[in-house]
Amino acid sequence: MKYLIIGAVAGGASTAARLRRLDEKAEIIIFEKGEYISYANCGLPYYIGNVIKDRNKLFVQTAAAFNQRFNIDVRVQTEVISIDAENKVVTAKNQISGEVYEESYDKLVLSPGAEPLRPPFPGINNEGIFTLRNVNDTDYIKAYVDKHKSGKAVVIGGGFIGLEMAENLHHLGMDVTIVEMGNQILAPLDFAVAARVQQHIRSKHVGLRLSTTVAGFEKDNDHLKVLIKGEEAIDADVVILSIGVRPDTKLAIGAGLKLGAAKGIWVNEFLQTSDENIYAVGDAIEFENPITHQSMNTYLAGPANKQGRICANNIVNGNNEKYNGAINTAIVKVFDMTVATAGTASKNLTNSKIEHIVSTTHSGSHAGYYPGSKQMTIQIAFSPSDGKLLSAQIGGYDGVDKRMELLSQAIKNGNTIYDLMEIEHAYAPPFSSAKDPVNIAGFVAENILQKRMNPFYWNEIKEVSEKGILIDVRSEKEHADGSISGAINIPVDELRMHLNDLPKDKNLYLFCEVGQRGYLSQRILNQNGYDKVFNLSGGFKTWSSCSAEMNEVDKKLEASLLVHA
Repeated sequence: MKYLIIGAVAGGASTAARLRRLDEKAEIIIFEKGEYISYANCGLPYYIGNVIKDRNKLFVQTAAAFNQRFNIDVRVQTEVISIDAENKVVTAKNQISGEVYEESYDKLVLSPGAEPLRPPFPGINNEGIFTLRNVNDTDYIKAYVDKHKSGKAVVIGGGFIGLEMAENLHHLGMDVTIVEMGNQILAPLDFAVAARVQQHIRSKHVGLRLSTTVAGFEKDNDHLKVLIKGEEAIDADVVILSIGVRPDTKLAIGAGLKLGAAKGIWVNEFLQTSDENIYAVGDAIEFENPITHQSMNTYLAGPANKQGRICANNIVNGNNEKYNGAINTAIVKVFDMTVATAGTASKNLTNSKIEHIVSTTHSGSHAGYYPGSKQMTIQIAFSPSDGKLLSAQIGGYDGVDKRMELLSQAIKNGNTIYDLMEIEHAYAPPFSSAKDPVNIAGFVAENILQKRMNPFYWNEIKEVSEKGILIDVRSEKEHADGSISGAINIPVDELRMHLNDLPKDKNLYLFCEVGQRGYLSQRILNQNGYDKVFNLSGGFKTWSSCSAEMNEVDKKLEASLLVHA
């Protein structure tokens, strides 16, 4: 058998290695238009920022080493320019010699990846404007920023790569501004979690310009100007475009392969394209979201590697191993914080008309009496009918990764919030508490489903304060240090003494710092004949970070009105 693989890195290289392990006698050829077949794509921003100092550490495998170990013909700097699916032949071009030739196949695997979006902005080809996708991009950026370490950098796009680049350019000593067209960073997150991360970014004296549209670029002597629609331009020495990627489907289209609703290469459950002899893996494909059942793409190395293994198994052994999709589990370091997500955000569940409940909790990363415990925010979304977990998001410092891995596995396995309550974790004071933050998230969600707690949310404050009485159940000192406008203060420990002061015919909206004392207060009131009682999900902590970010939106709107007055 003869197998051709177009594109290496995560999906293609893992497919090739698995093919060889399954079939020692097969002829296997990898075509890679770049210089490198397997490198740590996710490590590129950290090399630019001098966190990873040795460039060679980025390379997982060289072409020569891959050939020697797996006996695979690796052809780097060779671009496949067309596929003749009917005759099972590809046409390739050696980018060094210019030679164009054909290669036949029995089975073909497409792993072309994705390409960065580079809109036709005026001035986009000026020197100093970069996208980051591969090692060559990295080398160009690093050489350029090394000359401008005390200069200004503008990162356009507040996604995972954009934030990593912002942090690493800041680490080099540059004055960094992030420009994001949306009203928040990290689109896979809901606003309540993103707001906390945005507050942290601002605390690092990094500019954060949300709801801001780039109109183009101009050269100003040796510097750049980033032109902003309806606002003043931003000065820059370096600009990083990180506004997203799209599946590279040019070869697939030329070969007559089917594309899906998400504009990626359509594959069936066995990772087989519309042509029975062609399979596809990685960033270029689309598949059914296990939660929404809509077509989706994912641009993550983990799924691509797993797809490569499954794809090879099906090619050699016949289509007998299904790919069950991905829930887009992802994590990112944002300065001192760690942010992670899995599943489908509440806003996207709403858009997909999937009924759900959201719950936000704040818990310590480990036992509070052991030094160094830091609070993490966990937001989960779950089905109101059976408690099935639909998404999880965490913003915190220590221990975010291990909690997200527990939650991600629960989502992937179709588990419920009741399963979260039963998760058995490794506990010792330096690592967790007897009741882990994941358990706490499950306990609170169960209270909601069992009607022991009725939540309301940070963005409903104005509406609920007009409907009933807003009560701060924190201590007098906490209330004096800052509260929600219009709230009266009745500390939880004094609540029983004030029962006769509260009307039973009005809605009572309670809040504390993180939600626990509000819940205790609700239980006291419910069992004393108060039926219209609600508790603020995530407490004052969630409301304060969200309202602070909304104030930034208001300030931007006011400034815009002044400019146009």
